[in-house]
Amino acid sequence: MRFLLTYLLVVVSVLWSFDIPSAFAEEKPSLTPEALYGESAILIDATTGQVLFEKNPHVKLYPASITKIATGIYAIEKGNPDDIVTVSKKARYEKGTRVYLAEGERVSLRKLEYGLLMHSGNDAATAIAEHLSQTTEHFAEELNAYLQEKVGVTETHFANAHGLHDPEHYTTASDMAKIAQYAMRNPIFREIVGTNRLLWDGKEWKSELVNHNKLLRDYEGATGIKNGFTDQAMHTLVGSAKRGDTELIAVTMKAASSPYAYKDVTKMLDYGFAGYETRQIADPGTAYTEAPVPGNNSVVTYTTTDSLFATVPKGTEPLVQLRRDGQLSIQAGSLSISYPLHRNSPPVEAQPSAVPPASGQDYPLARYGLMIVWLGLNLFLIFFTFRRTKRRRRLKQRSLQRRAY
Repeated sequence: MRFLLTYLLVVVSVLWSFDIPSAFAEEKPSLTPEALYGESAILIDATTGQVLFEKNPHVKLYPASITKIATGIYAIEKGNPDDIVTVSKKARYEKGTRVYLAEGERVSLRKLEYGLLMHSGNDAATAIAEHLSQTTEHFAEELNAYLQEKVGVTETHFANAHGLHDPEHYTTASDMAKIAQYAMRNPIFREIVGTNRLLWDGKEWKSELVNHNKLLRDYEGATGIKNGFTDQAMHTLVGSAKRGDTELIAVTMKAASSPYAYKDVTKMLDYGFAGYETRQIADPGTAYTEAPVPGNNSVVTYTTTDSLFATVPKGTEPLVQLRRDGQLSIQAGSLSISYPLHRNSPPVEAQPSAVPPASGQDYPLARYGLMIVWLGLNLFLIFFTFRRTKRRRRLKQRSLQRRAY
């Protein structure tokens, strides 16, 4: 019995040193659509774009001022920040939130971008649109074409630059997450939406801009991005935060109040950081080789052109495989992503090994098999020990009976 206990202790210690199978791992944090106030919501990894949570992500809704995320990145990429913009009468009398531009005032495009994204100035949005496209209507057309080409949106149509209500001005949480992800890749955009305070010295208004996005002051690691409100859209919010190497983007739309919108985004960000991490899978120039086909010693090698990343549930290891179509497939729990690789030509002779598994890779089936074998051994030892003990008792009883005679 002492041997059995020693054996069990050793085996348990060895198994404990390996990764625990997902079925026995610590329970992951959970989030349900019912826990959010917004009618539509989504959470994505800002690096990979992988969706970590969603609630009605493709319902078309009015965006309000989160429209300015699109206007802002368009102005940064298409305009010259040192251009001087002359404010029109239309921009001066634009409705809603303003930075109080004066008619005829000359302002740099860079300054207008700060007024647009930090203070949500509708007058700044109109001034930017007229400067870049002569009319606000033409700007909307160019903005939609730009978003389709650069971002790949399919559920969005913007009728203006600021997000004031228009029946033909709509988007979805899914598309807004894509727009925000694209915008946050631009360092100038990141700097603007991450700025908390800025002195504003205008012709008719001198003040200090305080970023309307409260996440910058209230959420650890917040990096942006933009909130919005109209009577028809209700409260919308796109928030981002970064902790370590993981940056997340959360979108909520049509929440009944501003506190509800911030609670939604906070819940999603908390859920994401608690359960997931962004993992680098390969460096630029990493080579992968096809497994040789029987009867053909000539195989093709592929290389990565950029660093490759994947979103991975914490406590799991990704399965990395080269597909026959030249795509690198990465599977981590229920999450998957694939990247096209550069095909090298001409093909080279087959190498002894095919695609090397990712460092520290672990296969769930193998772990379950190990667990089953371990349980089987334990049952066998327990049965063997029981039979041996019973046999010893029987022999002892016979010995005592012989002595009695």
